[in-house]
Amino acid sequence: MSESITMTRQRSPHERSSSEEAAGYQARLEAEIPSNHGFVDRAVSLRPERIQASNTATVILFGAFRLLPGQRLLLHADKAVPLGSRALDILIALVERSGELMGKDELMARVWPNTFVEPANLTVHVAALRRALGDGRNGNRFIVNIPGRGYQFVAAVTTSGNA
Repeated sequence: MSESITMTRQRSPHERSSSEEAAGYQARLEAEIPSNHGFVDRAVSLRPERIQASNTATVILFGAFRLLPGQRLLLHADKAVPLGSRALDILIALVERSGELMGKDELMARVWPNTFVEPANLTVHVAALRRALGDGRNGNRFIVNIPGRGYQFVAAVTTSGNA
């Protein structure tokens, strides 16, 4: 007769669940941004915690696309664009820092936290993201690679509170 042993790993006091992290982001957001912050309907360079902590009503607009980070959804002409979760994470990270160079190591740490991955994984997901966005076609340019350094989101970004 074989016995089965079930092992449950307890969280250390330093580990937090995703709901605890979201609550922490929300608290930081409320403390950092006054209620009349003026981020609605204007081009901005966004900080990661601002989008991650945002409610599901926030919409990020660029080109003909609408990104709803709270719903983890990318729309083009009101149709959902099929994207893998990692490619969507990369897009959200790049859009948050629109106009700024985001290093490959920083981007990989953000998309694959506490996990070692080869840089080729990032390249594959960025290529899939570019295909989904039509980057480089019909005059559209969204993501630029700075060889050996990282990626930059170069399209104009606006935010709106209306989903």
